[in-house]
Amino acid sequence: MKSYVLSLMGFFLVIVTPAFSQLDKPILTSKDSTVASAWVLGLGINIVDDSATPFGDEFLNIKDTWHAVPYPSRISIGRFFKSGIGLEAIGTYNRYKEGKIVNGAINDELREYFGVDGKISYDLNKLIGYTGWFDPYIHVGGGYTSIGDEGVATGNAGFGFNTWFSDRWGLNLNTMGKWGLEEDSNKHIQHSAAVVYRFGIEKELTKKGVEKLALLEAMEKEQQRVNDSIAAANRAKEEAALAERLAQERERQRLAEAERARLAAEKKERDRINGEIAALGNVYFAFDSYTLNTDSKKVLDGLAQIIKKNPGLTVKIASGTDSRGPASYNKGLSQRRVDATKKYLLTKMVKQDKVVTQAYGEENLLNDCDGSKACSEKEHSINRRSEFFVESFQLSIIE
Repeated sequence: MKSYVLSLMGFFLVIVTPAFSQLDKPILTSKDSTVASAWVLGLGINIVDDSATPFGDEFLNIKDTWHAVPYPSRISIGRFFKSGIGLEAIGTYNRYKEGKIVNGAINDELREYFGVDGKISYDLNKLIGYTGWFDPYIHVGGGYTSIGDEGVATGNAGFGFNTWFSDRWGLNLNTMGKWGLEEDSNKHIQHSAAVVYRFGIEKELTKKGVEKLALLEAMEKEQQRVNDSIAAANRAKEEAALAERLAQERERQRLAEAERARLAAEKKERDRINGEIAALGNVYFAFDSYTLNTDSKKVLDGLAQIIKKNPGLTVKIASGTDSRGPASYNKGLSQRRVDATKKYLLTKMVKQDKVVTQAYGEENLLNDCDGSKACSEKEHSINRRSEFFVESFQLSIIE
């Protein structure tokens, strides 16, 4: 009963408890972590709006005020930190075409644009929370811009965002206002789009990921407690099973020892009975006869007593002939002899199932008188017999 209860308890703890615990178990995924710091390399295009009134009526006059070239014109390298602060260096190239508006006037000649800028940015995800693919930021900085033969130092400010397709690859869109630090110097807006690649990545969990991790640790601690309980229940069950196996083993040993003792006693008794049967001798028949004479009946009377005294005994009667005469005839004659022998035993109140018979014919001679040489009558008579064997014996049978 104790073993059954322990088994039931172990089944409940192992199967039912984990099943319930898995229902609401959170799983940390890639969405629960974000890139905390990395180097970012960018390559793309820049568009310069040099309309002199970047936020005025000409802001969206793309045809007349926006300048661009049909090939990569912006390269950047930056380092972004866990604090949300980023440092970035940017190099740009462009061309001011004739007929476009520059500083509020029509540009009358082709002029090349070069810009080198540095900026400090702040990741707005630190304020609004991690938003997955959307990574907005604001930035300020300064630089130097050369337009044709004129160069000017600028102060810069702007905003932008990254859209990340994986931990490494993304798209950057940015707008930056650039104001010349000298009075009445050039001011313009620079828009850019670039493919960006992150390397030297360090990752950390998002706020939601940290909460999940804390919950997972608490659940693992509880699971460990459950596992300890399961282990204790399993140990108790194993100890009970071991005790039961030891008891069964002791019982098997006792039964095996008893069986060995029984078999030894049975062999001893069987050997004794074999000795008694051997001492009786065989029943012999006259030539071409199956009639029992007086001596033969005395032998069978003794055999009947042995059978009745030993309830577990079954005797085999085997009868044969000498080699004279046809083999088929001798086979039938030996069958009549064995039948006569058995019939007499049955008249002595021996049960039929205690006797089995076999007719040899001339196939099981006791000497070499097989017709290949001349033998005396005495030698032939040895083969005209019924002999007796212990067919089976069981000491435990009680009738």
